[in-house]
Amino acid sequence: MRCVLYYVPCSKTVFHRTELALTAWVHKMSDGDDAPGADIDVATKTRPKTQRPPLYKVLLLNDDYTPMEFVVHVLERFFGITHSQAVEIMLTVHKKGVAVVGVFSHEVAETKVAQVMDFARRNQHPLQCTMEKED
Repeated sequence: MRCVLYYVPCSKTVFHRTELALTAWVHKMSDGDDAPGADIDVATKTRPKTQRPPLYKVLLLNDDYTPMEFVVHVLERFFGITHSQAVEIMLTVHKKGVAVVGVFSHEVAETKVAQVMDFARRNQHPLQCTMEKED
C-alpha cells in the first residue's frame, strides 16, 4: 500500500489542525494488513518564483556645450559616485559620445533621468540623459 500526502504551507492554527487530521488519517490507513511495509510519500507544493523586475541603464550623452565640470557635478550629486569615478565617466562620455551611468529599476531610472534633465535645464545646459532597457 502506498500513501501520498500533500502538504501546503499555511498559518499555524490551520497547520496544527491539518497535521492532526493527517496523523489520524495515516494511522487509520496503516491499520491494514500491509501496514508494516507501507510506504508513505510526502509531496510538497511549491509556489512559483516571482520574476525580478527588468533593469534599465541610465545613459549620459555628449554635447558640445555642457562644461565638463558640470557633468562631473551631476554625476556626483545624482548618482552618488566619487569624484574620480565621475571624472572617468565624464571622459568616457566626452570620448565615446555616451556612457552608462548606472543600472536601476524602471522607477529609479526614470527619476534619475528626470532629475538630471531638470537640473541641466535650470542651469541652462543642453545635457541629455536617457534610459533604455537592459538586455
